[in-house]
Amino acid sequence: MARSATLRIVSMFLLVPVCSLFAQQGADKPKAKPKAAPNPALAKIEDDPKLPRVLLIGDSISIGYTLPVREILKDTANVHRIPTNGGPTSNGIKNIDAWLGDGKWDVIHFNWGLHDLKLIDGRQQVVPADYEANLRKLVARMKQAGPHQRPATLVWCSTTPVPEGDLNPPRRFHDVVEYNRIAAKVMLEEKRVFINDLYEFAKPKQAEIQKPKDVHFTEAGSRVLAQQVAKEILGALIVRKKEGEKGRAGEGEPNQTSGLERLK
Repeated sequence: MARSATLRIVSMFLLVPVCSLFAQQGADKPKAKPKAAPNPALAKIEDDPKLPRVLLIGDSISIGYTLPVREILKDTANVHRIPTNGGPTSNGIKNIDAWLGDGKWDVIHFNWGLHDLKLIDGRQQVVPADYEANLRKLVARMKQAGPHQRPATLVWCSTTPVPEGDLNPPRRFHDVVEYNRIAAKVMLEEKRVFINDLYEFAKPKQAEIQKPKDVHFTEAGSRVLAQQVAKEILGALIVRKKEGEKGRAGEGEPNQTSGLERLK
């Protein structure tokens, strides 16, 4: 009996180091990082059937202004956006059908550029000639997404400024001017595309609204951009409504100014 009790005591002492070892291994195991909360700007929204449908297409700059634009236009339009960063035009070519989906869009506000001119091994990710060709294909496809047998109303947004200095990933500030010039030429030639010159809007305010040595904007800066974007979308919606009322959907020259200026 005494021997049995002794064996149990010895067994317990032998198990203690083993248990401690497993406990230590568990403590040393790195904890899984908590998943980042989904960005509400990328979430789907429910349409109000009485309001027109607007689609935002763009990169992280547009993600930054999506929510404030949606708030500004909440009683005016159903403001959707693509569920991701749009990246370069080459990515747009691959995904535009999925982004447009089966629904119809009254207004599409779009931009590609920052990722096209991003440097990879010293060369733009999408060279200027391909950028122009891709834009023409994208504009033609987006026009087909309008309701009531009318083309969608397109609003091209120029690419916002790139600050001088070393950036990661690398970009050259003067490339923005070239890519915007190419895009503006496409929009004028493709006809009936509104121009929202967000580059010229942001440039004088760059030091106040953009992060230092970064293409991105502060939260307050994104709200400033949102006011301009919402204004241009509203202008395009007003013109579209007037054209629909007058039955002139296929007439007119391409606008070379903002949507609201066309109403003056």
